[in-house]
Amino acid sequence: MDKLRSMAVFVAVVDAGSFTDAASACAISPVMVGKHIAQLEERLGARLLTRTTRRQSLTEIGQQYAEQCRAILAQIAAAESGAEAMRAAPRGRLKVTAPVSFGSEWLGPAMTDYLARHPEVSLDLNLNDRTVDLVDEGYDAAIRIGKLGDSSMVARTLFPYAMVICAAPDYLARRGRPQRPSELAGHECLDFTPWQHSLRWRLDGSDGAQTIPPGRFRSNNGQALRMAALCGFGIVMQAEVLLAQDIAAGRLVPILQEYLPTPKPMHLVYPRDRLATPKLTTFIDFMLERFGPAARLPLASSA
Repeated sequence: MDKLRSMAVFVAVVDAGSFTDAASACAISPVMVGKHIAQLEERLGARLLTRTTRRQSLTEIGQQYAEQCRAILAQIAAAESGAEAMRAAPRGRLKVTAPVSFGSEWLGPAMTDYLARHPEVSLDLNLNDRTVDLVDEGYDAAIRIGKLGDSSMVARTLFPYAMVICAAPDYLARRGRPQRPSELAGHECLDFTPWQHSLRWRLDGSDGAQTIPPGRFRSNNGQALRMAALCGFGIVMQAEVLLAQDIAAGRLVPILQEYLPTPKPMHLVYPRDRLATPKLTTFIDFMLERFGPAARLPLASSA
């Protein structure tokens, strides 16, 4: 028999004053009530009730156990009530992880809109470029870039993660605008060190794949390279999500667009067995609305 069920039956017996009335309250037979009480007493190794032909009374152990059972059953009822309330409307803490560039430039600002829509939800947004274990680290969802290899996750497609090559207008005016990848050899190409050496500045196009030697400015941070490009020091190749607003404002000019690397897929992923609470389902809907496959960043056309 279920221990919690037996505890509930025992409390009903205490409240009703008899097995017969408790059986009616619990929708079971008096014999089954007796079995529940007997099982509890056997488990505890002590009598809970003293029964005579005329009445029943609690033993000292039974009195203490009844109080504890009431407290436990009340806590369970409160937990269930809270869970039902969380399923009825979006509320609670949502824990999400995303890559740094996408998270800082687009996801973070967008989350203020999501939270404004759902005032009873709070957000923990962790930005890093490692692959987080959602289950072990307790995350509700993650943004993943590149090919997915974990079939235990549900994946929803977002817009592609594309690269873009840019330079400041004054740099291009001073150094000239390269028309082919081979012409980059005479330019300051800002180098992103986390990329594998063989993949740095690897561009494709009609003149074949080109690997450009790294320039004098190297960094493991895309924002640092972006700032160097904005200062007119060199040409930057970074994620479109990092540079889109600078391009739209004319602070950076896209070049060599026909030679760009193939965009990578980007997905919203979450555990397949995760209970679909309103906070998660509304977050998924919001992400597909804002960053789904048809979404576009505000890029201005290059002149």
